Amino acid sequence: MKKALVTGVTGQDGSYLAEFLLDKGYEVHGLIRRSSSYNQERLEDLLTEEEANALLNNSNFHLHYGDVTDALNVTRIISEIKPDEIYNLAAQSHVRVSFDMPGYTLDVDAKGTLNILEAVRILSLTEKTRVYQASTSELYGKVQEVPQKETTPFYPRSPYGVAKIYGFWITKNYRESYNMFAVNGILFNHESERRGETFVTRKITLAASRIAQGKQEKLFLGNLNSLRDWGYAKDYVECMWLILQHDKPEDFVIATGEMHTVREFVEFAFKHTGIHIEWQGDGIDEKGINKETGEVIVEVDPKFFRPAEVEQLLGDPTKSKTLLGWNPTKTSFEQLVQIMVEADMRKVENEEKVKVMFD
Repeated sequence: MKKALVTGVTGQDGSYLAEFLLDKGYEVHGLIRRSSSYNQERLEDLLTEEEANALLNNSNFHLHYGDVTDALNVTRIISEIKPDEIYNLAAQSHVRVSFDMPGYTLDVDAKGTLNILEAVRILSLTEKTRVYQASTSELYGKVQEVPQKETTPFYPRSPYGVAKIYGFWITKNYRESYNMFAVNGILFNHESERRGETFVTRKITLAASRIAQGKQEKLFLGNLNSLRDWGYAKDYVECMWLILQHDKPEDFVIATGEMHTVREFVEFAFKHTGIHIEWQGDGIDEKGINKETGEVIVEVDPKFFRPAEVEQLLGDPTKSKTLLGWNPTKTSFEQLVQIMVEADMRKVENEEKVKVMFD
């Protein structure tokens, strides 16, 4: 039985990856930060009750207190587990927040990666342990070519992107310096019903669900013209695994090869709640109107603009498709939005039931 260590296991990608690996017959170890609340609470909030029970009651799933910023702790845990595979998904991954917390973002996203690689090296596990580093399309930032592929020059436009660029290059450096099987998966935007509620896609699907059920009046957003390559996180974790099964360590772009605006995401989200949006105005004066009622339900708020905007990201998944046999469009863009909206419609309905119960 192979052993895998997953950092960031309580996040969107980590939870899907843990389930995927368990289905593959792995013994899965997840790193979880200590807090004053019940340590499994984050997973229980993220998953449905059925999913949480299946994961947390699986005898091959184990949680360990730890933090990638604590080098001694990371080394001790890796020493105890001696994993065959490490998936480093731990990160401060909110781009806008990275402008407010650049130091913390650096500690987690850059130094955290180094701590894992160095632990594998000093424990003499370089022959046994394969390391996957979750890189990001934010490395490309002010894009130098369209679409972006493995050879496209980087130009990050946020503290998050800059911290992740260190994670990318230190992974490549350890691979070349110590002959480690250490690789980067350059993930473009990937979403799901488990996405954090502060991320724009989940913010949109939750707001659309609440507006449709009369529990919210408006949705306020930043740049509606931003173009992104959006895929389904559940599909993307399969590609992470495939990268570590490849016969040699290489870096891969993980993307769909399709690009959509934030405006399109909004339209599809409301469409799946039964509301059709019409747009009026331009720039910060642009508004989304409920076609049937004439109500303004979407507005632009400049406070959500980034200090340095990334206008478009479009990945080229050719290498992942041809060398790994991965299907990047297993779930279409519209199917992704529909999955998220249907989950949030149920969530909003259940919120009301809980409120009524306690009232």
